[in-house]
Amino acid sequence: MPKTIVTALLFLASITASFGQKYVFYLHGAIVEGNCDHPVSAAFGEYKYHDIVAALRNEHFNVESECRPAGTDVKEYGHKVAGQVEALLKKGVKPADITVIGASKGAMIAMYVSTFLKNAKVNFVFLSNCNGDNLGSCPDIRFYGNVLSIYESSDNVAGSCIDYKTKSTPAMLAHYKEIKLNTGLKHGYIYRPIAEWFKPVVKWANGSYE
Repeated sequence: MPKTIVTALLFLASITASFGQKYVFYLHGAIVEGNCDHPVSAAFGEYKYHDIVAALRNEHFNVESECRPAGTDVKEYGHKVAGQVEALLKKGVKPADITVIGASKGAMIAMYVSTFLKNAKVNFVFLSNCNGDNLGSCPDIRFYGNVLSIYESSDNVAGSCIDYKTKSTPAMLAHYKEIKLNTGLKHGYIYRPIAEWFKPVVKWANGSYE
């Protein structure tokens, strides 16, 4: 049996779906891979992974997140998370009650989850991963769902996702919104749950697409 199917079945067996409950998958940045306890960037400081997960749980979301192994393949992990989302859907959870949030490399994984699921009603948040290099190296990505893109004006790593968005048809995207921040924190704004990105994400996960 393929590994992704086994993972999805194990996840399905481990959860108890509750109707009306909001489910969030949080996919962290690359710096956390293999080092979730104290990941530190010389430029941006500590990535507060546990604080971000705790903040999401404090919003009464059922949060699924794990510290990925170093060098995780984005497509392979995207299939894993897509299988977990499908397991929730099979349990009867409404797609609009599921949100996949990805930051930096985690956003690339989230984009693949969107591509693999092809579900126009699941929520997605992409935090700072879109750039010309990724657009060229991952031409198979297509956005499906309710998609919120957030990027920071001072970030020299990632910017607008509009070039990805134009590859999707209206039928694929139920809602699409992009927010440009001006925190001055560069790529480090994703390292902690600051209000500038956290509040819009909470609203999106709760079905407020304005």
